[in-house]
Amino acid sequence: MLAPQLDTLRETLLTLLGSSHPSLTEIAQYYFLHPSKQLRPLLVLLFSQATNGLGRGWHAKKWAAECEGAGGRAEELDSPLTRPDVLNDWNPNMSDHTASFTSTFPLQNPRPIHEPPIPPPFVTDPNPTLASLPAFLPTQIRLAQIVEMIHVASLLHDDVIDKSPLRRGAPSAPAAFGNKLTVLAGDFLLGRTSAALSRLGESEVVELIASVIANLVEGEILQLKAVHGEELGLDSAQTPSVGRENWNIYLQKTYLKTASLMAKGARAAVVLGGCKEGEIWKEIAYAYGRNLGIAFQLVDDILDYEAGESTLGKPGGADLRLGLATGPALFAWEEHPEMGPLIERKFKQEGDVELARDLVRRSSGVDRTRDLARAHADKAKEVLGPLPDSDAKTALEVLTERVVKRTW
Repeated sequence: MLAPQLDTLRETLLTLLGSSHPSLTEIAQYYFLHPSKQLRPLLVLLFSQATNGLGRGWHAKKWAAECEGAGGRAEELDSPLTRPDVLNDWNPNMSDHTASFTSTFPLQNPRPIHEPPIPPPFVTDPNPTLASLPAFLPTQIRLAQIVEMIHVASLLHDDVIDKSPLRRGAPSAPAAFGNKLTVLAGDFLLGRTSAALSRLGESEVVELIASVIANLVEGEILQLKAVHGEELGLDSAQTPSVGRENWNIYLQKTYLKTASLMAKGARAAVVLGGCKEGEIWKEIAYAYGRNLGIAFQLVDDILDYEAGESTLGKPGGADLRLGLATGPALFAWEEHPEMGPLIERKFKQEGDVELARDLVRRSSGVDRTRDLARAHADKAKEVLGPLPDSDAKTALEVLTERVVKRTW
């Protein structure tokens, strides 16, 4: 349904990633040139299509997208808010420039004040209906690119921390370019997203997406505490017996590292469509994204046991080799107490990974994890109820089923 838009989104996204350092440009674009699920931008576009026209602020947002100087047109989203020589951010793909460093920098006269156009009065419709074409605002399309850029930045950093040799069936960025350049490329992507985010003109969206970046770091720290807490001087997050606390830590990490971006990205899309405080639409988007994101990651954790390297595009059993006890292992621990010592020593001894996989196979851990994923996916589908019927709503419902049934 959205394949053409996603293709265009990916192509135009590459123009945001240019740098005066060709090697930085190459690595920043590296993961974007390999196929991905594009689930996060897909959620942004689907929720835009499913809610545009319903919020009290829709007419103002639509006007800003069409009126020159209002800041919401596609070409205006590429224009810096500050003089380019102050930003000193040279992107060869965009009409920017950098101040010369051959001399001292003189005092510049301020730019003429630009008075934005005044929006006309809008009448609030007591019975709002979904917008007709265009289905997306330029700000929402840019948001879809921003969430994918943040996701890729997190992959770059994760692959350094996890020492991953593969990503999407190809050598990982650290394997291809080294750890230092990979970390710097991830930081560069976050810098580009921050600049793009500021131009969307919506403070609530900036707050939501900025908090996602913090969540990603918090989730990684939670994971590091569980695996390397002692050597890093962090209190271990895991307790020595299976129970609610370990499950809470696991699901909290799952939200922070995976579901937060989906939930807050979807909510941000609805806010950009004019949804105001007190309206249900952005609450639906957040609840859906949170539940779908957790279901998605639970299935990912199942696939680490079930699927091979050729299917996943990365080595199977990677979580265990990293010392991570995910859903299937935690459920298996309840049925096989001998899993406990393996988890406690982070599967470090020879034969631990193979024994843990065997214990999971001999338990109902995979089935119970899939049931938990299905419960979250069902809740995601349920919260869509108040949305008016549309192709986008149907697609969101179908997604909840496909996330649980996927094999890659």
